[in-house]
Amino acid sequence: MIARYCRPEMAEVWSDAHRLALWLDVELAVTATREERGDVPAGTCERIRANTRLDLGRMLAIEAEVHHDVIAFLSMVAETAGDDARHLHVGLTSSDVGDTALACQIQQAGRVLARETARLRRAAWVLAQRHRRTPMVGRSHGVHAEPITFGLKCLVWSEELGRGLDRLEHALAGCAVGKFSGAMGTLAHLDAQLETQALARLQLDPEPVANQVVQRDRHAALTCAIAVLGGTMDKIAVEVRHLMRTEVREAEEPFGERQKGSSAMPHKRNPVRCERVSGLARLLRAYAQATLENQPLWHERDISHSSVERVAIPDA
Repeated sequence: MIARYCRPEMAEVWSDAHRLALWLDVELAVTATREERGDVPAGTCERIRANTRLDLGRMLAIEAEVHHDVIAFLSMVAETAGDDARHLHVGLTSSDVGDTALACQIQQAGRVLARETARLRRAAWVLAQRHRRTPMVGRSHGVHAEPITFGLKCLVWSEELGRGLDRLEHALAGCAVGKFSGAMGTLAHLDAQLETQALARLQLDPEPVANQVVQRDRHAALTCAIAVLGGTMDKIAVEVRHLMRTEVREAEEPFGERQKGSSAMPHKRNPVRCERVSGLARLLRAYAQATLENQPLWHERDISHSSVERVAIPDA
């Protein structure tokens, strides 16, 4: 899904290669902080960074044997980083690496999404200004009511997109947290100051109170914000679809010079882009539901959320 519909930079954020690079960044953020404290020999992080060769294929081969992705990752790194690799992952648990890297990905992807949402809002505002005096029929229940302007309709879209952008940015800020508090989140092996300093290297804040994982209400709020934003786009798409009907023909989506509408009836101009938006908005609502189900984990953690997030969050 990702490669089919999203912009290239979004696909890159969620690629396996980028995920492994972030896992190494996360590990080195802690190791570098420990190196500054004198707990790790000077030059360790520089050597690890220079010598490590990230190899997804090798990692997957190890994972097929050990059935644990982070162990497979660390084993793969150790094969090229050498003896220095023993300084990685000290005091950490797998969720420290995975959840913190996920936070980085969310922030990177969020910047792309917020930028594109702002562009969409601006486009709606420009339409509103251009058509502020373009009269059209206003409808309630689908039936002719009082006259309005097309600009008013577009301005409603622009304002709603602005609220969606506000919700998105608030949710992204809520996801800009990581954890280096170890198993059960007790900070038994790394102290809170080290956690804060190491996360600052990644431009993240620490989860104020963590158990084994970053709390999943944060991710649920994000996907809900994305689903609401998708609902606004669906609303716009449905309106254009209605206005594009043969009996109405008051607006239509772009149609290319060589574009065909149907294999049987190529003369048709179908609202295929808007229908695609409406269809994908349904997926966003489904992903929001799935991540809401991730909030109630067993005790301090289980991994029932993990398989869901690997699909739902990147795809949304």
